[in-house]
Amino acid sequence: MRTPDNALHLEQVNERLQKTMLWVLIAALPGALTLFWFFGWGVLITWLIAAGAALLVEAAVLALRRQALLPTLNDYSALVSATLLALALPPYSPWWVTALASGFALLFGKHLYGGIGNNPFNPAMLGYAFVLVSFPQQMNHWPATHGLSLAGGLQHIFGLDLSGLSNPDAWSQATALDVLRINKSFTVDELFARSPAFGSLGGRGVEWVNLAFLAGGALLLQRRLIGWHAPVGMLGSLFLISLLCWNGSGSDSNGSPLFHWFTGATMLGAFFIVTEPVSGPDNPRARLLFGVGTGLIIYVIRTWGAYPDGVAFAVLLMNLAVPALERLTASPATPGEHS
Repeated sequence: MRTPDNALHLEQVNERLQKTMLWVLIAALPGALTLFWFFGWGVLITWLIAAGAALLVEAAVLALRRQALLPTLNDYSALVSATLLALALPPYSPWWVTALASGFALLFGKHLYGGIGNNPFNPAMLGYAFVLVSFPQQMNHWPATHGLSLAGGLQHIFGLDLSGLSNPDAWSQATALDVLRINKSFTVDELFARSPAFGSLGGRGVEWVNLAFLAGGALLLQRRLIGWHAPVGMLGSLFLISLLCWNGSGSDSNGSPLFHWFTGATMLGAFFIVTEPVSGPDNPRARLLFGVGTGLIIYVIRTWGAYPDGVAFAVLLMNLAVPALERLTASPATPGEHS
């Protein structure tokens, strides 16, 4: 039976959740706008598809459970998961890939375990990993900077024929991580000088996107909506292992620490993914180790794995390790306490 006190407490919890989710969306806006600036309309179209699919699945599940729609839809959690997923997906992914990823994230990453607050895995990364494993060819088309026009983006994403419009031959290209992984001939300096995938520090355009997500992460830290432990652990371990394994600018180089910081989804992962409170540890020391493990796995996948980045798989693997991390870092019981 719900008492007035319990109802008031639940309302306060929902208000705090709504406020937190709203600030996460605000903090992600600089990175999203920078992605849009460099890669075009596909960023916005993909976000609209992901958000629509997430809200549709959320509403359908709540209707099947005969639960009220508005209190859950108004907490912005589904929109946050869809946003983080859309920001990680290639901007011109086919519409059905984005919709499947978003629907899978909400259904199997959230509601299968009872809804928000119960998910052992990060929903956005679960959806991303699902389509990456299932449709690797469709997930391997990252656009060159400035991407396609609005008409070109709609044509490519939805498979439309807009008055005979044809997409440019070189609208997509390998990412800087892919180029570095398969490189056997050129030094890193030569890659930065001649490859269109490379910018000044990391991937062309992506380095600015990472800086924008870093700024958004700083906002979340300043407002105390996330802790520093997981981001520092991830960025610190990624920096350290890339420094230890860095062999200069030779053709067999694995990339400098700054390259790994400002390429791929590093800052998105550090401040918006590994800080997800439900699927991560509660203990601050465990959160630090969670971040450390994530950074190490990201580097291993980027350098020796077959997938383009590694953030999603690293986070999901560390989600599995959360119970062990909590036990490892738990404070010893004081005399007289019972375990």
